[in-house]
Amino acid sequence: MLGLLFLAMFFIPIFYAATSWLDFANYSLPTWAGWLGVILLIGALAVFWRAHADLGLNWSPTLEIREKHELITRGIYGIIRHPMYASQWLWVIAQPLLLQNWIAGWSNLFVFILFYFLRVKAEEHLMLEQFGDQYRSYMQQVGAIFPKFHRLSR
Repeated sequence: MLGLLFLAMFFIPIFYAATSWLDFANYSLPTWAGWLGVILLIGALAVFWRAHADLGLNWSPTLEIREKHELITRGIYGIIRHPMYASQWLWVIAQPLLLQNWIAGWSNLFVFILFYFLRVKAEEHLMLEQFGDQYRSYMQQVGAIFPKFHRLSR
């Protein structure tokens, strides 16, 4: 699944930019849409960076609990539980605005939807097994990819 995500997120866009083979699938959007894509992509990169910085050594590309693994609830994790996935959602929305091509622009979205729903369910299950009631409480207080508004009003 990670390989498909890499393909749709990086390889196909690079292939599109480097060749004219996918030009048959181009479409046009107004200029403001491209600028919106730039803003969303910058936001995606900022959220992704912050998530990694706050996770520190607890990050892993695979679903695993490491020795001395701790539940991170500070920083961006105090606002949303899955900021890396939130950043990927921003990326998959930005990509078709920036790469105005039905294949290069949209392939990432379709792959990520499947990845997201499979991966988050497994990740939440793993965290519940490891952290139990502490993670249940965290889930009630903090939204998955969107902040819970009652939490922001405090």
